Amino acid sequence: MSQEPRPGRERSWRALKATIMHTDRKALWAVRQSALPAAVRACPDCPGTRHRASGRIRVNASGKLLDVWLLLICATCDRTSKVPVHERVHVSSLEPSRLVAYENNDPAVVRELTTNASLAAKNGYRLDWAGTWTLEARTPLHALDGPIPLTVHVGFELPVPVRVERLLMLGLGLSRTAVRRMVGDGRIRVPLALDAKAHRDFELTVHGGAAAGTAPDADPAEPAGTPSGVRGGVGHGARQAAPRPWPHSATA
Repeated sequence: MSQEPRPGRERSWRALKATIMHTDRKALWAVRQSALPAAVRACPDCPGTRHRASGRIRVNASGKLLDVWLLLICATCDRTSKVPVHERVHVSSLEPSRLVAYENNDPAVVRELTTNASLAAKNGYRLDWAGTWTLEARTPLHALDGPIPLTVHVGFELPVPVRVERLLMLGLGLSRTAVRRMVGDGRIRVPLALDAKAHRDFELTVHGGAAAGTAPDADPAEPAGTPSGVRGGVGHGARQAAPRPWPHSATA
């Protein structure tokens, strides 16, 4: 399925980047989309359990009543299944622009529905986020040893749940031990618990005097959704002893 960028979102990212790149003490980390999550549920026609987005939405009208379904495709047998989005709703209950988006398979709306955890729970399936995201970490090389705190804005292009500790390990290029020590010492201040799963934008601060860190640890217990290629290092398994210069990315 073609995944076109959303103009509004892209403009906001460009504006934020332009602001951040004019100061040494601010950084931008972006959790970017590399794929859409798979829907995990039993297929009635085969033993398969993984379904991918088809890129299509079906709208059926019966008089003034509408049914709207998101269409998924079984990754094993290619069977198409329907996920109810709206059932027997009056046409006047939907915004005209929303209805047009449904009828035209708008990529942004397909993306929104495919990543909607509430819709998944309501319809009895779960989302598998494995391999769906990359971390682009724009952090100045001297960020951890300056006298002025570094403010990091972490932005999410998609609502993938990522452990805060893992984001810090990847973004700063530090081991789990170093990250936990810095949080315990108050040198990293984050509004969420380390074991919390973030999926929305937030900010953290890094204060000077970072530990001479080792590279991110391998994390065999990391839940589905971890970018492939970053277990044991940042980006393609590379190991490092200090934060990477501006910019770098951990690629799924």
